[in-house]
Amino acid sequence: MIAAYTGAQVRDAEAPFLARGEGPALMRRAAHGLALACAERLRARRGRVAGARVVVLAGTGNNGGDGLWAGAELARRGASVLAVAVGDRLHPEAAAALAAAGGRVLPLAESPEGEGPARVLAADLVLDAVLGTGARGGLRGAAADLVRAVLERWPDRDAPLVVACDVPSGVSADTGAVCGPVLPADVTVSFGGAKAGLLLPPGERSCGEVRTVRIGIEAALPAPALRRLEPGDVAALWPRPGAASHKYSRGVVGVVAGSPTYPGAALMCTRAAVDAGAGMVRHLGDAATRSLVCLTSPEVVASEDHPADVHVQAWVVGPGAVGDPAQESRIGAVLGGGLPAVVDAGALTAAARAAAEGGLGPGKVLTPHAGELEQVLAWLAALRGDADAPDRAAIEAEPARWVRAAAEATGAVVVLKGATTLVAAPDGTLLSQADGSPWLATAGSGDTLAGIMGAALAGCAEDPDAFAAAGDWARGDARLAVAAALAVAVHGYASRLDGLGPVPPTVLAGNVRRVLRSRP
Repeated sequence: MIAAYTGAQVRDAEAPFLARGEGPALMRRAAHGLALACAERLRARRGRVAGARVVVLAGTGNNGGDGLWAGAELARRGASVLAVAVGDRLHPEAAAALAAAGGRVLPLAESPEGEGPARVLAADLVLDAVLGTGARGGLRGAAADLVRAVLERWPDRDAPLVVACDVPSGVSADTGAVCGPVLPADVTVSFGGAKAGLLLPPGERSCGEVRTVRIGIEAALPAPALRRLEPGDVAALWPRPGAASHKYSRGVVGVVAGSPTYPGAALMCTRAAVDAGAGMVRHLGDAATRSLVCLTSPEVVASEDHPADVHVQAWVVGPGAVGDPAQESRIGAVLGGGLPAVVDAGALTAAARAAAEGGLGPGKVLTPHAGELEQVLAWLAALRGDADAPDRAAIEAEPARWVRAAAEATGAVVVLKGATTLVAAPDGTLLSQADGSPWLATAGSGDTLAGIMGAALAGCAEDPDAFAAAGDWARGDARLAVAAALAVAVHGYASRLDGLGPVPPTVLAGNVRRVLRSRP
């Protein structure tokens, strides 16, 4: 599991070390790890470090110091290192070390126009060490002009390698928000612990591979601000039957999905729940849709019952359930009930209304994409008489902020779907998963995810210790968030099982079985 922290959390953990005068030692450890990452990339591209042209974009603070110390180490290995000073000063000890190793400094303010961009573009490797975790806002002044000029001329081939020091300059270490121009990194080397913003959109797209260098403060770090499940976590945590399990103990999923207009959603949702290992799947819907469901998935028990009339451990409501009064009645009953439920698509507006009126039952997991989250927050704002809600652009600019706001406002776990999917619980738990292929952006993909998630919820619904292996944090609302993140991860793995290419949702469900049969 990847744990990530805000910049403030890391700075607070560093504070006692700095008070004891250990700051220089921390910086040297960070710089050494940074230099090793740079050397590895140079050897992979050029076969050696010696003779490489390295440009360090050096800011005025400790981030610039880290970059200069790393530049000094690369210079001692035979690289030609030029530090472009983007401000009016450099970290004095680090600058002296670079000079002693044979490196040179180019003050950007004193250089001829165009020299800075030309030097950057001619480099084999650029080390971005301008802004660190304490920065507010993006690049400004000459530094911003330099990066803009470089990006305008960035080659399609043979571009310099870019290694970011702690965070790419202009990406918020806490939220992943992007301000101003950003030089996209091939590798971001983060110190002490990965920064939350490196795993959050939109900044994540500028971070490349994220590496963490231990510098000696790790034991002082608090609980992480953000977590990401890895394949080993999914293999360990996914609900699996034991020798004494039966279909009811494995979890019964009730599905309120489909309508005469959109019957396919019910087929994909129920099939995914079956393939994800649910002990039983019950479908409630109209006669024609039920017939199709049973023809394609004869394991499913389909009826026209009301939710109060059937026994399940968890529900999935909403996929394709549009324009059907009977389905709307069933959705309302599930939303007000006390069982866990995945609330998707056509049920999201009803969930927002129920939350605003205090009638949304516990254990609900809402699964909007950014456009649907805009509608949910708008509904909540209108019904509660709050200030204007964010539009889609604002949500996509700061998704972590708004998915947390939605979880707090609704009292539900909220899954904000996207290339990077965020899962937020009302208690502040936040997970980030970026496992899927871009080909997942297709009609029906969300219906499949809802079915997988329903199986995960049902599998852990009656086991308060289902995710004990993840730690004490994975309890209460956080337990539902873990189940949701597990489903997102499995959905993503299934999309990449046969390489990158189109994966129709009808194929995706079958791939889920293969993912769950394997144990990384």
